[in-house]
Amino acid sequence: MKFTLSWLKDHLDTSADAAGIAETATNIGLEVEAIEDKSASLAAFTVARVISAVPHPNADKLRLCVVDTGRETTQVVCGAPNAREGLIGIFAPPGTYIPGSDFTLGVAKIRGVESRGMLVSERELQLSNEHDGIIELSSDTPIGSPAAQALGLADPVIDVAITPNRGDCTSVYGIARDLAAAGLGALKDGTVAPVQGRFPSPISTSLDFPRGAENAAPMFAGRLIRGVKNGPSPEWLQKRLKAVGLRPISAIVDVTNFVAHDRGRPLHAFDAGKLRGHMRARLATPGETLLALDGKSYTLDGDMVVIADGEAARGIAGVMGGEDTGCTLATTEIFLESALFDPLRTARTGRTLGIVSDARYRFERGVDP
Repeated sequence: MKFTLSWLKDHLDTSADAAGIAETATNIGLEVEAIEDKSASLAAFTVARVISAVPHPNADKLRLCVVDTGRETTQVVCGAPNAREGLIGIFAPPGTYIPGSDFTLGVAKIRGVESRGMLVSERELQLSNEHDGIIELSSDTPIGSPAAQALGLADPVIDVAITPNRGDCTSVYGIARDLAAAGLGALKDGTVAPVQGRFPSPISTSLDFPRGAENAAPMFAGRLIRGVKNGPSPEWLQKRLKAVGLRPISAIVDVTNFVAHDRGRPLHAFDAGKLRGHMRARLATPGETLLALDGKSYTLDGDMVVIADGEAARGIAGVMGGEDTGCTLATTEIFLESALFDPLRTARTGRTLGIVSDARYRFERGVDP
């Protein structure tokens, strides 16, 4: 369970630093596995502007860039296709260790032209696998400022090992509550105001289980949301997710991931336009198959719970949603699922199918009803 120091302080009023939080957490049984401080590991990288970018005289795919680092101007040979005049990116001077490539940068001659530093990609900073071009920052990013600050990575990231009996601490709010109970500050009000519905939902929910299996899904609720405009999520949300190792996908997916990490409440958003009829939680039919969001097709057994519409299973309950009803940038209506699933059944389903997901991680430890 990863979270940043500032994210924790959204819920915990405390003056403690990362080390103090780690000590208290470990003392109360929340073992801190690591504290990662990108502001230290990325200290040598700064924000820079490309003043000019012209073709390399001896190589078609390379460009000679004159770069303003905030302290000086220097020449960099760059092969990135997006290297151009006016671009604001991340600069590494000679002597900098490049973690994603595992080498220390020196002054080099590339095709006969001296290069004093480099403009880096996300993969070279181990931020993602993106290596098609160098990092591009917004035009108002201060030149010469620390890269970690510009990338939203100046926050220490704390990684806590959560044992199977501590489902209450699979969220930032839950960890804040535990630390407050230990005397390390005060828990802030976490009340979420309800949002009144504006129209009768044409999609209803139901539980459909045989006698003896009622605890497979004690509760299943949903809400239809119309007028959605999907696209990239806000920059603050993308930075927060990236900081804890999650890849931003779209506003709809990102906000459900945020709620899962912030409150320990897994949600799933179906594209309502792709659903057929009402939604129900039921046991799978032995041999039933489902194409999941990871692109793999799974064969289910009769002990597994699915979320289904009037035609077919649309999600493996507590584990992963289905590809056929997944949200895209064209989605305009979503059916948002919130449910409770039996922890043991969820764990068994995940193990049998070999699926590891953030939803399973929380449901098999027990989600707060």
